[in-house]
Amino acid sequence: MPEKRRLTRENKSRFLLFFGSPVVGVAAIPIMVQKYQSPVRVYKHPFELVMAAYERRFPTCHLIPIFVASDVMKEETSEDGSTHRVERRCALDVDAPRLLKRIAGVDYIYFIQKNTLNRKERTLHIESHNETFSNRVIIHETCCYSVHPENEDWTCFEQSASLDIKSFFGFESTVEKIAMKQYASSINKGKEIIEYYLKELEDEGITHVPRWTPSSHSLPPPRPTSLSTSPPDLPKLAVTPAVSIPLPANAKDSTSQDAKQDSSALQADNLNEILAGTPEDKLDADYIKRYLGDLTPLQESCLIRLRKWLQETHKGKIPKDEHILRFLRARDFNMDKAREILCQSLTWRKQHQVDYLLETWSSPQVLQDYYTGGWHHHDRDGRPLYILRLGQMDTKGLVRALGEESLLRHVLSINEEGLRRCEENTKVFGRPISCWTCLVDLEGLNMRHLWRPGVKALLRIIEVVEANYPETLGRLLILRAPRVFPVLWTLVSPFIDENTRKKFLIYAGNDYQGPGGLVDYIDKEIIPDFLGGECMCEVPEGGLVPKSMYRTAEELENEDVRLWTETIYQSASIFKGAPHELLIEIIDASSVITWDFDVCKGDVVFNIYHSKRAPQPPRKDPLGAHGITSPGGNNVQLIDKSWTLGQDYSMVESPLTCKEGESVQGSHITRWPGFYILQWKFHNMPACSATNLPRVDDVLATLQVSSHKCKVMYYTEVLGSEDFRGSMTSLESSHSGFSQLSAATTSSSQSQSSSMISR
Repeated sequence: MPEKRRLTRENKSRFLLFFGSPVVGVAAIPIMVQKYQSPVRVYKHPFELVMAAYERRFPTCHLIPIFVASDVMKEETSEDGSTHRVERRCALDVDAPRLLKRIAGVDYIYFIQKNTLNRKERTLHIESHNETFSNRVIIHETCCYSVHPENEDWTCFEQSASLDIKSFFGFESTVEKIAMKQYASSINKGKEIIEYYLKELEDEGITHVPRWTPSSHSLPPPRPTSLSTSPPDLPKLAVTPAVSIPLPANAKDSTSQDAKQDSSALQADNLNEILAGTPEDKLDADYIKRYLGDLTPLQESCLIRLRKWLQETHKGKIPKDEHILRFLRARDFNMDKAREILCQSLTWRKQHQVDYLLETWSSPQVLQDYYTGGWHHHDRDGRPLYILRLGQMDTKGLVRALGEESLLRHVLSINEEGLRRCEENTKVFGRPISCWTCLVDLEGLNMRHLWRPGVKALLRIIEVVEANYPETLGRLLILRAPRVFPVLWTLVSPFIDENTRKKFLIYAGNDYQGPGGLVDYIDKEIIPDFLGGECMCEVPEGGLVPKSMYRTAEELENEDVRLWTETIYQSASIFKGAPHELLIEIIDASSVITWDFDVCKGDVVFNIYHSKRAPQPPRKDPLGAHGITSPGGNNVQLIDKSWTLGQDYSMVESPLTCKEGESVQGSHITRWPGFYILQWKFHNMPACSATNLPRVDDVLATLQVSSHKCKVMYYTEVLGSEDFRGSMTSLESSHSGFSQLSAATTSSSQSQSSSMISR
């Protein structure tokens, strides 16, 4: 028996098989992907007219050559005529190698399609599944036509599909290749088919179909046609009957049972997915094309599914669609890999307030005078153009005067400004612009630019930018590269992504002035004067930073620490026997305490207590007693050891165990005024119950936590209940797995929760 394959919700990177329903949705071609979700496609025609066009595709459609026939097996109408249900059996002549068809033992593939038209609600729900090979392959597609939420004279269409492969004679990979080729072309053609029949109706003088009203359908409904025990033959076709290929005896029963259960689960799951969400949660196909560019159907599906996953699991600010798409492109639309790096980047942005960088960061005067870079118009493609005169920059002087962190902040502000300019240019030029062009002039580059601390700072900046701004560089033009450039390139190129390196164009000497040079990418009118053009460029000319502006190593280190820890989050160290506690005084009952914390090191237990009396002034744990020399941690205890739980203070939330690397968000609605204490406590590993001795895994885990120390970064806020947008029924914390340290981030979209997730 061929190796059994099971494509599940968690394994979303595999593409699926060559079957599917050509008569179901707009796509109308029989190739499914393992987990496909379409954008919302809009027809600027009333629902009733679109339905008239849709019905013209039966019993066959010449625009879909592989859809050879269909036969109505069952049809019924409700008493008032508002609901019409029809079930069809459809025959498909799949475009597959003849040898594969012979081995499979069939000429045609059969699908069952069930349509439910609700004229009153103005919706059409379509479900389709395969009849042929149903004990080996489960294919399910769900589609929905509905009225546009903002214009009742327009019609929306959505489609989702899934497939579960048990086995297919050892030809699984061959079938997948066929699927990829046919499916990509079929989705794009789908909308054209409906548009074709709409035009046909218009040519016949049919431009309006009246809406359903109770009075207009008062005639008795037609009698339902019974479903025959054996499906009728399709007309005018010598069709090979549907074949059920027997499985080996030891696998037949279990596979058949699994198929039935999985099929039911997939149908319910897909129907829920396609109907879930509000219109503003969804992406319109025209919006994608206008603002994001031409994407293949599979790329659209990846974007929609990743965006939906973020909306369901991420508690913070959801990145813009263009930014999500950049991470997908950076990982060739591998959803698991893109999700991993995107989650890490979101944590980084949250911890360092990068979203507010343009409003809060003010460049020091030394940067304004000596940093030889700036924005300069746009290139021929409409991309923002950034010019960097690296050869004229005193990198050593800037590092000595500012330190690494100030330089990094400045470069991050440049990238944030680049994202903003891309959005502006998208509106100005009327086409998607998601990246910028960088022109680097190396005139003046010499060995002093290879000063080791300067190169170290450069490599760190490249590393941070590569991780958090993927696919933002459209083209890099390197001009007047001197002989020393290969040495610098050897140092930095390993830190640059391969896809990014492909965008580099390097010109030595004055080669950029000839054919294939600068004028191919930048209009002649905006070539800077220092490159032989006529446009005045406001980029500073640079020069040597005066040594009087240099700062001592101690000053630079303190400045770097200040910048790096300049965040709304506070850090705390937790030790065995010394928890960290935070006091929150509540005056008005029914306030909402919210928290957001990352467990950076070790495992902790999170508790919330209430007391009517104020604790004594906080006592700080002597860090020296635990061998801690880092200034980055804080440890405060508020609960007096003489207090008795249940008398002096009470627990208001169940304890929550949080693992290293997890990011936890939650809220608590206060029932009484008084003093609330949030506590992070060292998590002791449980001993083996049988021997009362620690297990090997526990000992190893304990050894990983040096000096029994844990560390958290946290942020808390108190809101009035009327201002809280979270769920008022979810009072316990949830794990989002959004920490950049989280192993969960790298593995899946699973979002573990101790109860319901606060949204």
